[in-house]
Amino acid sequence: MFYDPRSDEHGLPHSPVTALVTPRPIGWISSVSRAGVVNLSPYSFFNLVSAYPPFVMFSSAPAKDSQRNAEETGEFVVNIATYDLRDEVNASSAEFGAHVSEPAVVGLEMIPCRNVRVPRVARSPIALECRYSKTVGLESGDGKPNPSAIVIGEVVGIHIDEAVLVEGLIDVTSVRPLARLGYMDYCVVDEVFEIRRPGEPAAALSRKAEPVS
Repeated sequence: MFYDPRSDEHGLPHSPVTALVTPRPIGWISSVSRAGVVNLSPYSFFNLVSAYPPFVMFSSAPAKDSQRNAEETGEFVVNIATYDLRDEVNASSAEFGAHVSEPAVVGLEMIPCRNVRVPRVARSPIALECRYSKTVGLESGDGKPNPSAIVIGEVVGIHIDEAVLVEGLIDVTSVRPLARLGYMDYCVVDEVFEIRRPGEPAAALSRKAEPVS
């Protein structure tokens, strides 16, 4: 099948758009409002967009507390969502007022970061402290503004639970990151396989982990 999302009806029971590019990592964004309220929300439109130096992005439509807080205070934290935290991740996605702190409602312990004032989720094995860089607005070809905007942050601090390190490398099967599929579907990384790039020497870093049962 083919359809043009600008003008055509897809003819399917549900829009396939969010099921087309999967799996998508989930950025569990913590932020703090000007009033001091801690916000925590998951975003599946999220990714690392640069490694050296590291930058991340997240996006939502329309602008929500995470975006407003990042823009107003200049800081946010990416907590890696995991399978073990799936219920809390889902619960924190509910619509709460700006005066409500999701971690308090969901029952999550938040602990201090080092380089930003925003706290991080204590049980998340990886957290990225970020300084807000910019917001990039989107508009369609006809000039209409899109309700989505891309929020970009520079990573200025990284927390890694040493329990997920194996011989100095991150064991993804210990992290068990949660990822978003289409519709109401999710997946979890429980096993990995290795593919070497063409011409990559045999001495390149490698770590083979047993699948988690």
